[in-house]
Amino acid sequence: MSFLDQLQAAQRQNRSMLCVGLDPEPSRFPEGMKGDPRRIYDFCAAIVEATADLVIAFKPQIAYFAAHRAEDQLERLMAHMRAVAPQVPVILDAKRGDIGSTAEQYAAEAFERYGADAVTLSPFMGFDSVSPYLRYPDKGAFLLCRTSNPGGDDLQSQRLADVPGQPLLYEHVASLAQGPWNLNGQLGLVVGATYPQEIRRVRELAPTVPLLIPGVGAQGGDAVATVRAGWREDAPIIVNSSRAICYASSGVDFAAAARREAERTRDVLEAAKQG
Repeated sequence: MSFLDQLQAAQRQNRSMLCVGLDPEPSRFPEGMKGDPRRIYDFCAAIVEATADLVIAFKPQIAYFAAHRAEDQLERLMAHMRAVAPQVPVILDAKRGDIGSTAEQYAAEAFERYGADAVTLSPFMGFDSVSPYLRYPDKGAFLLCRTSNPGGDDLQSQRLADVPGQPLLYEHVASLAQGPWNLNGQLGLVVGATYPQEIRRVRELAPTVPLLIPGVGAQGGDAVATVRAGWREDAPIIVNSSRAICYASSGVDFAAAARREAERTRDVLEAAKQG
């Protein structure tokens, strides 16, 4: 099954566009775990179990594991997600971007070591930094396009004078992902929820690719505006929320609180489709 097929199946089964981001910060863990990086797996596994029937995807951010020397816990978590939620694809948020043999190693890390279904990539170094990931025919890759951080304007909103039509850089990335780079239908785009007008523009340029949309929740993105700008019947959107769900409670009820917040967010997103 292709990655796009996986997304569409999870969307139908869980009636969801919500992606739960797993960004474990031990300093924010509940009592009994707080400050202990050895409990990263336990914390994330509890969130996964509480929300597995509510999401279209999970998105572990690799830096939050690597910073605490917890890559082994990430491996365990990936296996746990496959066991308890086999219907839910996992996007490894790594934002890799390198060429040649190095990109091949990063692709092996994401897809062979961790068993991710998709990975986030920076397209800044061009197609040869993306193509090694596309050699895994059932996997997906999300290219950074119009990111949710304010500094994204520094490059992404610059106009390309030498490209026909003089598009902005993010518009050019969207066109490449819809067209010549998307050889096997494996590409998606990362577009921040903090910029709904840009989501709408990206969707115009890339009408059939899946969009991974971070920034809902703690970053202040508007869930309703996000859905109305990006949702299409035949092209999934994956709306990510991390901190608002994972840290919905600092008490022993953290998993139950995460479920409540995830369910609330999923329902808001679904309602927005109705306009």
